[in-house]
Amino acid sequence: MTYQKYTGMSREALLEKVQSVMSEKRFNHVLGVEKAAINLAELYKCDKERAGLAGLIHDYAKELPDQDFLDLIDKYQLDPELKKWGNNVWHGLVGIYKIQEDLGITDPEILRSIEIHTVGANEMTLLDKIVYVADYIEHNRNFPLVQEARVIAQQNLDKAVAFETVHTVEHLAHQALPIFPQTIETYNAFYKYLKED
Repeated sequence: MTYQKYTGMSREALLEKVQSVMSEKRFNHVLGVEKAAINLAELYKCDKERAGLAGLIHDYAKELPDQDFLDLIDKYQLDPELKKWGNNVWHGLVGIYKIQEDLGITDPEILRSIEIHTVGANEMTLLDKIVYVADYIEHNRNFPLVQEARVIAQQNLDKAVAFETVHTVEHLAHQALPIFPQTIETYNAFYKYLKED
C-alpha cells in the first residue's frame, strides 16, 4: 500500500513522518493496526487502502504535549468542554486536526474513523468499525480477553465493537475513571450484539 492518492507522498516518506512523532513502541503499534485494518477490510469488503492508511496514522497525535491539544481546541473553535478530558480522548477527536495540518489528509471517511477510534459513536461506518476494532486486536496487544476479541472480530464486526466497548467501559469503571459521553452512546448502540448467537 502506498497511500499516495491520499497523502501525495511515498510510503517511505509517510512512514518517516509517522515514525518521527512517536516512540518505537507506538510505531510498532500503528504498523500492527495498519495490518489488522487491512485484514479486516479484506474480510468485510471495505476499501483496503483507506483502512490501512487510517490504521497507520490513527495514533499520529498520541504523543503530542497536552498544551498542543488545548491550542488546537482553541484554534479550530472546538467544543471547550473537550478541555476537561485528556489524551485518550484528545488524540482522536482533536488529533485529526494535527493530521490534516501535517499530512494534508482531507478524506472525510479516513478522518472520521481516526476521530472516533477510541470513543466510538452510536452510528459507525464499516471503516469506523474496522479502525476501532483493529486498534484493539492488533498482534502487539497483550491483555486478558484479547484473543477472544480477535476471534469475535473474524466472525462479526458489530459484535466485536460491542465486545470492545463493554470491556473498555468496564475497565474505566473499575478504575473509577470518567467515561466520555460518546463512549456511553457507543455502548448503548452496540451492547445488544453481544446477546445474539
